[in-house]
Amino acid sequence: MEKTAFFDVRSYDRPWFDELAPGAGLELMYLENRLGPDTAILARDCAAVCAFVNDDLGAETLRRLSEYGVRAVALRCAGYNNVDLAAAEQCGIRVFRVPSYSPASVAEHALALLLTLTRQTHRAFTRTRERNFSLEGLVGTNIEGKSVGVVGTGRVGLRFAAMVRGLGARVLAYDPDPQWGAGFEYVRLDELICRSDVISLHCPLTPRTYHMLSRAAFHQMRDGVVLINTSRGALIDSEALLDNVKSGKVGAAGLDVYEEEADVFYEDVSSKVMRDDTLNLLLSQPNVLVTSHQAFLTREALRAIAEVTTDNLRRFFAGEPVENEIGSFEPAGV
Repeated sequence: MEKTAFFDVRSYDRPWFDELAPGAGLELMYLENRLGPDTAILARDCAAVCAFVNDDLGAETLRRLSEYGVRAVALRCAGYNNVDLAAAEQCGIRVFRVPSYSPASVAEHALALLLTLTRQTHRAFTRTRERNFSLEGLVGTNIEGKSVGVVGTGRVGLRFAAMVRGLGARVLAYDPDPQWGAGFEYVRLDELICRSDVISLHCPLTPRTYHMLSRAAFHQMRDGVVLINTSRGALIDSEALLDNVKSGKVGAAGLDVYEEEADVFYEDVSSKVMRDDTLNLLLSQPNVLVTSHQAFLTREALRAIAEVTTDNLRRFFAGEPVENEIGSFEPAGV
């Protein structure tokens, strides 16, 4: 069996990988450490590593992995903005991903964030637990009849668009590669930003999409706009978001991701001093709901991730083509 170092492992990852790895001929070495230049040595004598969204797969990490004998990186996620693909190619390290695991899981979480914020159920939950049954300050708003802008119409974006259409919303969409015939209107990004009551992001993080929602973009938005982000944190300029939440320009924001999340998300930091002032202030706002990058966290998605990841590795070790391989030639996306 070829050995794979499985970095940043959590208790919820293991059951499915434990079940599937033996049948794929894999020996997994589970590590709680995140992958980076200083921890790459833990993969010494392993043929592959399995990494997640906040692992550091920059040039230095990849160089060290190559020196330790690693020949492949299996990402157990769809995004790969944390991988230096050119450096991987130079080091002779092949990179695989899970392009789709459960679009419904992520789309449903985005919808949950939206409905929670528009009906203020998060605030109601806190109140009633303290025996406060007042309705003052809990007036919500309907999704029906609103214009919902969907940025990125891949598998997740299409599923989310179908969900909000089912609630009676008008859908505006932006994607460089439109899915014509999907039943909604495609517009330019600047037009979507201007016309939408709700903006939901479903696109990859690339140099082109970094801070897609910039200060200039916030200036163009409707007053009281609701923002939802279940993709990557750096799609939004967080300081600009905070300023526009404080000014009232942004009526509510649901964030499953944050651009400086790496040292916070997936960890219990409740007894530590939070040094990120922007995140601290966002968390303090009653109309901002932050979840810790958990949109993928369903039984169905976790099993699908394990199935695709183990199959990617099985095919690699067997010398077979791997459909989910990525390289420095990958297109930029949205």
